[in-house]
Amino acid sequence: MKFLPLIWKSIWRRKIRTIFTLLSIFVAFLLFGILMTIRAAFSLGVELAGVDRLVVIHKVSLIMPLPVSYQGRLATTPGVTLATHASWFGGIYQDPQNFFAQMAVEPAPYLKVYKEFRVPPDQYKAWLADRQGAIVGRELAKRFGWKIGDRIPIQGTIWRPKSGAGDTWLFNVSGIYDGDPGTDLTNFFFRYDYLDENRSRGAGLVGWYIVKIDDPAQSAVLARKFDEMFANSDAETKTTTEKGFVESFAKQIGDIGTIMIAILAAVLFTILLIVGNTMAQSVRERTSEMAVLKTLGFSNGAILALVLVESMFIAVLGGALGLGLAWLLVQGGDPTHGMLPAFLLPTRDIAAGIGVMLLMGLLAGAMPAVAAMRLRITDALRRQ
Repeated sequence: MKFLPLIWKSIWRRKIRTIFTLLSIFVAFLLFGILMTIRAAFSLGVELAGVDRLVVIHKVSLIMPLPVSYQGRLATTPGVTLATHASWFGGIYQDPQNFFAQMAVEPAPYLKVYKEFRVPPDQYKAWLADRQGAIVGRELAKRFGWKIGDRIPIQGTIWRPKSGAGDTWLFNVSGIYDGDPGTDLTNFFFRYDYLDENRSRGAGLVGWYIVKIDDPAQSAVLARKFDEMFANSDAETKTTTEKGFVESFAKQIGDIGTIMIAILAAVLFTILLIVGNTMAQSVRERTSEMAVLKTLGFSNGAILALVLVESMFIAVLGGALGLGLAWLLVQGGDPTHGMLPAFLLPTRDIAAGIGVMLLMGLLAGAMPAVAAMRLRITDALRRQ
């Protein structure tokens, strides 16, 4: 602690240079926090995928439907707790830019499989009693200002009603669901029976099956069993874990995680070079001071520690300010107003950011610190 004033004075020896170095680190870690938030928004569904859930899709493609008759065979397979299905609707609300996921599901079985979606009992009963009822995520309702009882028109793009009333489907907001932090609150779930009875074509077809199993360790065995069950049929299947299904679905828009990591790696490496150059200049300017410190009895280890602490202090100060601002911005809410599945900065990414700050300070100060440690008093004084 007694050396802190010395370190502080060394840091601010060249104020302008230190300020610009801190600003560089600040911007880098502000970017780190924002990009990790966006990465989490796109990958959170993968991380939250249930280990006891399998997804059965058409062998050719996810967009190919499956017969609803498969449900009974899946549900009666030993090791299966519950089988339900979901179907992508793909409609448009007011404007094509107002994208959000709309899925036709079986209310009771679906909410049993996905217990993370929580609906108040009275709203759940209202959903069961209304053929045109739908439940929407809290963030989605906030995005469009929806409330219980609102009537929502959605233009069908895949499934069209057979009533002859154009392409518009009408839904009633029966409930608004919530969930634990990280749960996707941007979905629109409506009843499959309403879709199946009123679409002009495709009756008796579903998008995919979700199968809840007793033992996650048996997932591979059951996946093979399901696919063998429907082999050589008109609609052969491909079964995977829910995590694998969500990953493949997310990759349709690109590997967001890899893109984010590549950008951050480039930015942080550049900042590492900047901080390293700053420390090297700082040590070169203080060659005579280092010699004096050694003359006064400072050991090589003490000199090494002083330079490393100075470097790590700069990295941590700038990084903490940047990451702290990113966290505050995230706490302010989703600027896309619900277009992202989730908007949060995971704790593990904050911890990773702190680790990167410390590593950056250590690496940037390593070479200047070693050079200062090896400095001979006579050589240092001769340079002046």
